Amino acid sequence: MEEEIKAEFIKNGFTLHEEQEILQKCLTFCIQYKLSPSNLLELTVKNAHMDAFLLQLQDEQKEAIIKNESGLHFYSNDLDMYSWHSKGRNDTLCPEPLDSTHKVNGNSFSSAKPPESVTPFGQRKKGTTQCKVFLVIHGSQLEPGCRFMYDKIEDKFNFLENRIRKHATALVASGLCEEAKDPTVASQESVFAVGMICCDEEGRLKEKPVLLQSSVEHSGGQRVRLDLQKLSQFSIFPGQVVGVEGHNPSGHCLIASKVIDYVPMSVPSDEYLHPTKKQAILAAGPFTTIDNLFFEPLAELLAYARRKQPQLLLLLGPFIDSEHPEIKKGTVNRTFDEIFRQEILERLQDYVEYMGSAARVVLVPSVRDANHDFVFPQPAFDIQQPDLKHKITSLTNPGIFSANGIKIGCCTVDILKQLSGEEISRNPLGGSKQRMSRLANHLLSQHRHVMKALQISCVPDILILSSDLAHFMKVLSVGDKNEGEEQAKCVCVNPGRLSRGEGAGFFVELNYHQNPDSTTASVISI
Repeated sequence: MEEEIKAEFIKNGFTLHEEQEILQKCLTFCIQYKLSPSNLLELTVKNAHMDAFLLQLQDEQKEAIIKNESGLHFYSNDLDMYSWHSKGRNDTLCPEPLDSTHKVNGNSFSSAKPPESVTPFGQRKKGTTQCKVFLVIHGSQLEPGCRFMYDKIEDKFNFLENRIRKHATALVASGLCEEAKDPTVASQESVFAVGMICCDEEGRLKEKPVLLQSSVEHSGGQRVRLDLQKLSQFSIFPGQVVGVEGHNPSGHCLIASKVIDYVPMSVPSDEYLHPTKKQAILAAGPFTTIDNLFFEPLAELLAYARRKQPQLLLLLGPFIDSEHPEIKKGTVNRTFDEIFRQEILERLQDYVEYMGSAARVVLVPSVRDANHDFVFPQPAFDIQQPDLKHKITSLTNPGIFSANGIKIGCCTVDILKQLSGEEISRNPLGGSKQRMSRLANHLLSQHRHVMKALQISCVPDILILSSDLAHFMKVLSVGDKNEGEEQAKCVCVNPGRLSRGEGAGFFVELNYHQNPDSTTASVISI
């Protein structure tokens, strides 16, 4: 069979330099995978040219994006994905990383079992670039050093008014309902109204009474009591904009027969070429335990990332946690900026230098970061190192970006925990009680993360919400499914916290396969 393989290579114009070794390898492949010599050669040629073809398509799509959407920001136009070859030099950069760990002696992490490794840790092999990786940041970016707390009361009022109007317009345009009317007017007939859920009194929202505030255009901004007794299912929270069908016989209470808590969202078209697989590691701070500032969990996370070589490493704050005991007491002998530079940026610089041009790191700040502005929405970190400009990117909080066409939204404010404390809901008997999915769905159905922060125009492929609640990965379906229409779907991930108290925490390794339904994720404990 070796002669047949050799003849097939020569027939197609290939020259074999190390003939015996190559033929033995090819023979092994043919036997192991039950391939004929012609099939083996066909697969070899196909794989050799596929990356160049993908590169050409991505370049063409990128040029089209730049031409059509001038408001987008592009970073790292020349970052390259990588492939490893059999020959290269070995660089021992740091000790063997640890996998499943626990605390010993209060200061260090240890493990009795080394992690499973595909590529031996500590060995770096030179590779040739295969296809470019580019990143697009969507929406306007808050610049570092920008002025805030200058909102006028009039601007806040206009924002809420426009939000109700836009929801009403979108619901009517979708064909789900008729033109919105004034819900405060007495009527025996069923009417449709759009308004914002409000509390009748200070404190947590209660089922009795709930108020609906309509727009100035329809009701002069007046509020009316909302009776939900006839509904078998609902989920509401203060500030939520909903559509309500019902009647108001007395003029004082709108008796709801149906609540529409979502606005149809567009399903992203395939304007980008989605790769067959995108691997990412997601982790949320704190990145050190409460008994020291050694940042051991971060060191182990980066060691794991060196082995797994993800295409994207996404880190969500807090990085320098203002709730850390040593930070709160003021016992540290370094400034917060020095800690951030020495413990975070320098470690990441070592990581991207080790990984080469394949590295892509995205940082998202948190309101708990002691070295950053205590405001929401937050501007991105001001990373001064010029050599890191195209390898480490900082995003606003919240923010949306695309990595090779996969749209990713993220936020470090614990929205899930806040919603869980404010939401009231009712489920039918025997109905699903997927509370985490329901809470995350509120963000998509309201088209935004938190009130004025970052409007979501279309469903992202991945939505990352760091929270103190239990870690999870769920595929969300937005709205109801209509015949002949594709239902919008999104992968929602809470990666958990990398450290919890004096112990280690969790992070997520995500493998995105073209669409949310085929995506897989692993929650990993360090």
